[in-house]
Amino acid sequence: MAKLDLSKAKYAKLKKFIDENQGETCGLMPVLHQAQEIFGCIPIEVQKFISEELNVSVAEIYGVVTFYSRFSTEPVGEYVIGVCLGTACYVKGAQKIIDDIGSKLNIKPEQTTKDGKFTLTATRCIGACGLAPVITINDDVYGRLTPDQIPEILSKYTDELEGE
Repeated sequence: MAKLDLSKAKYAKLKKFIDENQGETCGLMPVLHQAQEIFGCIPIEVQKFISEELNVSVAEIYGVVTFYSRFSTEPVGEYVIGVCLGTACYVKGAQKIIDDIGSKLNIKPEQTTKDGKFTLTATRCIGACGLAPVITINDDVYGRLTPDQIPEILSKYTDELEGE
């Protein structure tokens, strides 16, 4: 599983972002996006820090963090694989796709591989219904998928990891 790093340096980086944007109509969302970027997730410790800095209740922050699927309270892998299970994707075989990916990575949806490289998530409609079934891997989108394409797609990311 991916390791959570709550170092002072990361808190300092988030504080700097908050301080630099305090005068702007920055609001909670940009701070949460920055926190997710810095820490890789927004655990309760980070939510409490944001609460103190912005004078917003932890309950409100937690509500926003858990409402939006873009945010996570747990560490996620370097590569987040989102399998769209919206109606169009589901009808065109998305369940088989998510099952195959899970089998190949030896994880279930909403889990992270032991090496911390991949997290598999089930998502709702991502707005690419014409390409159904669709997956995303971080910012990359793959559409009109069949289960036999999965090994090749995953190999792009495992090869990339091996080359580092």
